[in-house]
Amino acid sequence: MKKRVISVLLAGMLACSALSLTGCKSEGSNGSLTVFSYGEYMDPDVLDQFTEETGIEVKYEESLTPEEMYTKYKSGAIEYDLLCSTDYMLQKFIEEGEFQEIDRSALENSGNIGDKYWELAAAFDPDNKYTVPYFWGTLGILYDTSRVKEPVDSWEVLFNGDYAGEIIMQNSMRDTYMAALKYLGYSLNTNEEKEIREAQELLLKQKPDVQAYLVDEARDEVVAGNAVMAVVYSGEAYLGHQYNEDLAYVIPKEGSNVWLDAWGVTKYCDDLEAAQKFLDFMCREDIAKKNFEFIYYSTPNDAVVESLSDEERADETLVPADDATDNCEVSRQLNADSNDLMNELWKELKAD
Repeated sequence: MKKRVISVLLAGMLACSALSLTGCKSEGSNGSLTVFSYGEYMDPDVLDQFTEETGIEVKYEESLTPEEMYTKYKSGAIEYDLLCSTDYMLQKFIEEGEFQEIDRSALENSGNIGDKYWELAAAFDPDNKYTVPYFWGTLGILYDTSRVKEPVDSWEVLFNGDYAGEIIMQNSMRDTYMAALKYLGYSLNTNEEKEIREAQELLLKQKPDVQAYLVDEARDEVVAGNAVMAVVYSGEAYLGHQYNEDLAYVIPKEGSNVWLDAWGVTKYCDDLEAAQKFLDFMCREDIAKKNFEFIYYSTPNDAVVESLSDEERADETLVPADDATDNCEVSRQLNADSNDLMNELWKELKAD
């Protein structure tokens, strides 16, 4: 799942940032869209190009994690028109009635999105009514082959104590529990209290061996040699290898999370036509290629994949093999009791 660290507002948006920070969009403002996504999750030039081509102004708001995004959205301080989030959080938005249906027949470029990704999206949007895939990938282990000599093929390497103080875990509740649950042979979407608590025991035992819980900085720590291994998203693994050729990435044999980030149109959007123009624009091959080359996460846009070089298509951090995700699951929203339990245990795990 994509969770880049927020840096600065996107270039070209400074002129309208004051408006976006007022706490609401203009009444009946059909000439603008307020878009909510992660920081550094699209090429800044894309928004400028959309405005130039359509005359529709875009105010871009950023969040760090899906949970933070949900909290900001629910506060009602800003009425977002479109948002991009990840699988299980999109499911929550849909189930709570926060999204409008999208007319895919109005999206001329939606055919660029491969069937595989609509099928993945069906895990949280069963009839593909509410979301349009944006980026996808896997979660695995990035490790330094110059310091780890034995084969790495299992989550066990994070829990056996061999690399105490040299491990970075994700500062993300669902992703960290995923690693423990899959290692124990359970579904990452389990609602069984016994299984969740067993994962907690494993993570508490591991905690003294963990150097830090980080997001994108996890990659940077391994690149710099400050850690031997880290749980990272596949796109971060690709970038890490560009900086340090000794780094390798593996999806453990027990399976992992195959994540999918997608766009939805919120119930607050009063100009569905403008929102669908934005979604169609994002599916266009040249625009999807710009965004791909800006962040290098796996794209569901088959037209872009076909345009890649042989070397890029052969890199499984960019284009995973068809069987690479056979043991992987899409994250789904847990039931209320399980979600509350995991939140409580996460606070316990992160407490000093």
